[in-house]
Amino acid sequence: MRLRNQLFWVAAIVGLVFDQLTKQWVVRTFELTIPPETIALWPGVFHFTYVTNTGAAFSLFSNNGEWLRWLSLIVSLALIILGLAVPLANRWEQVGYGLILSGALGNGIDRFLNGEVVDFLDFRLIRFPIFNVADICINIGIVCLVIAAFRTPSNGHSSGGKKLRS
Repeated sequence: MRLRNQLFWVAAIVGLVFDQLTKQWVVRTFELTIPPETIALWPGVFHFTYVTNTGAAFSLFSNNGEWLRWLSLIVSLALIILGLAVPLANRWEQVGYGLILSGALGNGIDRFLNGEVVDFLDFRLIRFPIFNVADICINIGIVCLVIAAFRTPSNGHSSGGKKLRS
């Protein structure tokens, strides 16, 4: 029996592993301090800065994020069911939903185990909120789904879950 939506699962696993490994590296390498400990990789442009976030992306709903752990769980379960039950028509959909799953799981694991999410990617040049690999996966996943929505089938046939379109 062949696994349905193989790219979905590859994207989900690779994204989740990379997210969790980078967060573990940050926790073991940095001290959680106020002000936050930081390493300038490109001074004034890009730093590794260890902070935690009890809220959603960009610290929205901070200190009121109990419901976010349950939202992460619901989204993760829904995407797992999608990956198991529904033949996703093309590569863009598979990778997009897989990356969103990896991000939901990655930040969900943090929320359930620690009550907060580890963030460390700090683009200071544009004063962007500090974020993590799971956040990147979610955003790239959304871009993939937008691309999938605007692409038209090259052969005009429904894939029926058998043949992937690029």
